[in-house]
Amino acid sequence: MQTGTISGTVMDVQDEIVPDATVALEGADPADRRQAVSNDAGLFELKGLKPGVTYHLTIQANGFVAWKSPDIVLSPGQYQFVTDIHLQLKGEQVSVKVYASPTELATEQVKIEEQQRILGFIPNFYVVYDAANAVPMTAKLKYQMALKVSADPVTFAGILFMAGINQGAHIPNYQLGALGYGERVGAVAADGFSDIFIGGAVLPSLLHQDPRYYYQGTGTNRSRFLHAVSSPFICKGDNGRPQPNYSTIGGDMASSALENLYFPRSDRTASFAVQEVLISTAERAVSNIMQEFVLRKFTSGPKSKN
Repeated sequence: MQTGTISGTVMDVQDEIVPDATVALEGADPADRRQAVSNDAGLFELKGLKPGVTYHLTIQANGFVAWKSPDIVLSPGQYQFVTDIHLQLKGEQVSVKVYASPTELATEQVKIEEQQRILGFIPNFYVVYDAANAVPMTAKLKYQMALKVSADPVTFAGILFMAGINQGAHIPNYQLGALGYGERVGAVAADGFSDIFIGGAVLPSLLHQDPRYYYQGTGTNRSRFLHAVSSPFICKGDNGRPQPNYSTIGGDMASSALENLYFPRSDRTASFAVQEVLISTAERAVSNIMQEFVLRKFTSGPKSKN
């Protein structure tokens, strides 16, 4: 029997997090009763719940009126995130709001991720900082995020910069001058956009895989390092389980294969294509290491509420 999970964030009416709140779960059978305490981020989670059983939550915290949920009935394997838990101060009228569906929750989480920027301007959308409470992205959200990254002004600035680097290194083997620079701009853009959409939207949607990097943040430095360098090869499926990262690897391979359509004939070799895939994989591993150990402290946006 697949059990379910109920989770949520405890906040007050001013949308401030309420830590150390007592969360009591009750069912018809006394054996179904559980209790949890919200953590420093106001989060709680109750796992291993029976499907088909009617549950309800009672949440209490010092100085606040108890909050009670409507009945909650889980289906097998369901992850139910209870939203809009707002505790009223004692003496105020209590209002109870119902919870969102997983799709609504995923949409809100993606909205938060799309506000994450390194140093306040560099997009850092494909990182999940609250891995324990993340829900799967829908196919629509995967395409939306890919489009958001592709259309960002910083992405276009990066294309122009990389084309300049390639111009200096004379790769690909286009001519020099303004015309050659324009061709390199087009090549960098085509390579980047094809990788973003194929590896970040098309294949993840078809294969039901999550294209985001799941920040670990805890454990030994060794375990965090291994998590970062393995992420190009192992991803999280939409079912919540680790899987071979066919989406990312396939995106890199497809992007490299498409280069044959616009690269000069001298660069259309199998060895060059393999080299491009290996470079992309190495760059992604280094990027993940930076995400795990450096970039969180420089990332703006409401990552603590992800």
